[in-house]
Amino acid sequence: MRVVTLSEPDDFDGWRDAARGLIAADVPPDDVVWQVGDAPADLFATVAEPAPAPAPGAFSVPRAFIDLARSAILGSDPERFALLYTLLFRLRREPKLIEDRADPLVRRLDRIAKDVRRDIHKMRAFLRFREVDDDGAPRFVAWFEPDHHIVRANAAFFVNRFASMRWSILTPEVSIHWDGKALSEGPGASKADAPDGDPTEEVWKTYYASTFNPARVKIGAMLKEMPKKYWKNMPETALVPGMLAAAQARESGMITKSRDHIGGNSLISWEALRDEAAGCTRCPLYKPATQTVFGEGPVDAPLMFVGEQPGDQEDLAGRPFVGPAGQMFDKAMAEAGVDRARAYVTNAVKHFKFEQRGKRRIHQSPVAGEIEACRWWLEQEQMLVKPKVTVALGATAARALFGKVMAIGKNRGQALQLPDGGEAWITVHPSYLLRLPDEIARREEYARFVEDLRTVGSRIA
Repeated sequence: MRVVTLSEPDDFDGWRDAARGLIAADVPPDDVVWQVGDAPADLFATVAEPAPAPAPGAFSVPRAFIDLARSAILGSDPERFALLYTLLFRLRREPKLIEDRADPLVRRLDRIAKDVRRDIHKMRAFLRFREVDDDGAPRFVAWFEPDHHIVRANAAFFVNRFASMRWSILTPEVSIHWDGKALSEGPGASKADAPDGDPTEEVWKTYYASTFNPARVKIGAMLKEMPKKYWKNMPETALVPGMLAAAQARESGMITKSRDHIGGNSLISWEALRDEAAGCTRCPLYKPATQTVFGEGPVDAPLMFVGEQPGDQEDLAGRPFVGPAGQMFDKAMAEAGVDRARAYVTNAVKHFKFEQRGKRRIHQSPVAGEIEACRWWLEQEQMLVKPKVTVALGATAARALFGKVMAIGKNRGQALQLPDGGEAWITVHPSYLLRLPDEIARREEYARFVEDLRTVGSRIA
């Protein structure tokens, strides 16, 4: 049994040199024990003579393995050194192994490397410096608790980002210090060694609170990106619970109002919801769009139609279904004998998504993230209107209503149940009819669309 002692838990160079010698000596992975510093080794291991250096060009590895090893070495998994050596040993006989993401060993090392990269990102995103006096000169000190051995690997980022500052980053394992010219290391520290705050934090808190927009709050996504373990080290996160509670209270207020059926309260609630949506910035689509295009129609309508998104003319007018597709929709509704005045019409996405080509704005279909970002508004419309029947016009609308992909061909022409228990039907979007190049096909599809509308109309008769 051979024992390899590395100087630090992130000692990639030491691991690489040892692995080269072991590979040259054809030492199997089971005959190697890896340890860091004075950490106890295997009870039965014996110190062996250094392995001979590998012959030049005797064994080369894919670049992908080197990249994987550099990341995985920084992990906290105590078996990472042995796992990497096992993979290296196998690569001699299986050169393409690194490409096999189904292999359990490769998959495990990939997970370690992914966790390391995530931890590196978290340190860069959630580390906060606080100013202290250091012999009459300012120094900025930060406390961070990484999950992995990433501090040294991350040092260059902070040197480049804060080159003109004098700073220290304290962690339980190691501390790093920058004096404006050189980087140095120190022993690990405790949170008590870091300052609690500084005068600039109150200014930052005020700014953060003023930019908080409850229409953008997605708590699950926020916690996934910024877990609570980081909150205690950042000044602005002390404000988050209160701001979330306020946002949730606003939502609850709207929902409570929506449950008061027609008679003034529901209309007031709908108007408040529409006004709130006018300032929506939940996804980037609001930036190039002219305005939010909210739904319209009676707030006690028995029938609700949900389209995809506003088009060019809807974006300019601020009203849904007023362009060519809307005119096609009105015509089909009339032929089907369905009174549009009894229907509430809206879209799954409330802003126009387009590509600018010269003076023309060419429609682009919204992606899943944009549909999900706008879904909150649609759900509030549904709770306010409480339609007896809801009709999805096209695949985007169906996805928004059901929360998953719903094939039109498979689900068309039958009553479906929405997640909230309501009745829904799926048909094509009228813009689909406008895009059909063949006149015969257009007439046939239009007739089928009219029949779909006639069917849903009979459900509210």
